[in-house]
Amino acid sequence: MSYKLGILDQSPIFQGASAFDALQQTIKLAKHAEDWGYSRFWVSEHHHAETLAGSSPEVLISHLLAQTKTIRVGSGGVMLQHYSPYKVAENFHVLSNLSPGRVDLGIGKAPGGLPLSTKALQYGTMSDGKDFEERLSFLQEIIENSINETHPLAGVQATPLPSIKPEMFLLGASADSARLAAKLGIAYVFARFINSDESVLEDAARIYRSRFPAGSFKVSVSMIASPTQQEARQLIGDQKIVKVHLKSGRSVTVQTQVQAELFGKQSGESYEIEEQDSNIIAGTPSYVKGVLADIHEKYGVDEFILHTPVTKEAERLRSFQLMSPLQTALQETLH
Repeated sequence: MSYKLGILDQSPIFQGASAFDALQQTIKLAKHAEDWGYSRFWVSEHHHAETLAGSSPEVLISHLLAQTKTIRVGSGGVMLQHYSPYKVAENFHVLSNLSPGRVDLGIGKAPGGLPLSTKALQYGTMSDGKDFEERLSFLQEIIENSINETHPLAGVQATPLPSIKPEMFLLGASADSARLAAKLGIAYVFARFINSDESVLEDAARIYRSRFPAGSFKVSVSMIASPTQQEARQLIGDQKIVKVHLKSGRSVTVQTQVQAELFGKQSGESYEIEEQDSNIIAGTPSYVKGVLADIHEKYGVDEFILHTPVTKEAERLRSFQLMSPLQTALQETLH
């Protein structure tokens, strides 16, 4: 296998369970991921989400680092539009001092919630008027300790400075995001489980590779691995990708039609809702690995970040175990 495998966990709260249960399952999965040979374990940021417990990745990352020994742990990702880049750098420098060489700083452009939660996150703060690219660029300069001497904040440092810096990633689902990552010279992760349009993935890969040949190009995919193809197909159910297109031109991906309606109403704009096929890779481990191998060859993917959208914990855990990199390596050695 010529690519790496990581995991993205959103800490889902399954029916009949609590947020406590969901976070305990995340801890359990992180420990298993380390034992199964996964390269990294990322947690997400979602606000005011009744079915997801992961609202504060920095806090959760700290606990997961303490519960594991070798696997990289990080954010998938921090929604930078809500926060001070300087404070984000401080948080991840502290984490990097706690566990040198094991911290990933994934940054996302999406709000991570509905307009009401976005207003709540910004309530009582002073908006500095900076756009996302300017925020991300400043965050990169702080992490690299390379703020230009002409910058108004020249000389400032986000202490404590770590011996090994956190590795930065930009998460996105468009060619524009890939272009920005290449421009800044940072790793890029295309969220295929959010945007299932293959032509967009093709454009993102081409732009990133042509503008930053030495960069790391990763793809996050939804997958379900089961002992049989039939069972995997059954576990997909009727899952869809739901998008809200606002009159202002902004598009946001949500989980359900209900959330789409809420987002549209809370935005205060005219909107349209679009459903797309979920594009979940589902089947036996050999089938899933075959699809990943094809994507790897076609787009030069260095690593896949796996996300499993099943609604039962046992099947979710089994899915990741069946895709275990250590198990795959053993099988390849035996053959």
